[in-house]
Amino acid sequence: MTTRTWLITGVNSGFGHALTTQLLERGDRVIGTVRSLDKVTDLRKRYPDAFQAKILDVTDTTVVRVVVDEAFAADRVDVIVSNAGYGLFGAAEELTDAQVDHIIATNLTGSITLIRAALPHLRAQGGGRVIQLSSYGGQVAFPDNSLYHATKWGIEGFVESVAQEVAPFGIGMTIVEPGGARTEFRYGSARVADLTELYDATPAHAFKAMLDPANGLAPGDPQRMAARIIESVDVEPAPMRMILGSQALDSTLDVLRRRTADFESQRDLAKSTDYPAGE
Repeated sequence: MTTRTWLITGVNSGFGHALTTQLLERGDRVIGTVRSLDKVTDLRKRYPDAFQAKILDVTDTTVVRVVVDEAFAADRVDVIVSNAGYGLFGAAEELTDAQVDHIIATNLTGSITLIRAALPHLRAQGGGRVIQLSSYGGQVAFPDNSLYHATKWGIEGFVESVAQEVAPFGIGMTIVEPGGARTEFRYGSARVADLTELYDATPAHAFKAMLDPANGLAPGDPQRMAARIIESVDVEPAPMRMILGSQALDSTLDVLRRRTADFESQRDLAKSTDYPAGE
């Protein structure tokens, strides 16, 4: 088994922690970013040689570039995992401007900056792999998640475009779209708007039941999901997308079928806006 070095953002919890733990256990090296070293004390003690923690808030684009440059200066980095992010729940008009700006800076701009900073290094070393954590919410939209969807739909378009640009340099890119999983994303780190009574009887506040573990836990196992993500690095060519979770796959296929049918019904409309043949 090839030993690799991974740079992973947001390793203190969720998929980032699951990935890091499994990689270290199998003998890989991990450079993991956190906002507080206290969150990864266990990993630093257990793997003093294989695990290196870096303080990083991905909204600070200058520091993102510094962390990436330092990682590649020290060694070859085989895999970049853009994982840092969070969910924000509430109707669009219930969100503050500051909440909107912060989730975009974290989930979208932060991921874009990380990938752009890594590309020159990956190209110079002759290739590598980039894994972008998205969500099936990058294909499917629900009420109460408008800004989260905006960031995930945005990063998916960015990655799919860039993947075509860098494939000639041996750089593979994969978008991972997990479904609901038993991580802090849903049961701890989720952020909620200052809710108003106006939306209590609408779909926009249905998420409150989902965030309560008493109503049933998410079906996704973060450890199994992390294992599938790690395995994907050995797949050539790099899979463009990976949907993790049967519920997520079913929902995505249902939405895509309905979307395709809607597009097919618009053939005459689309054609009506072209210049006539020969003109």
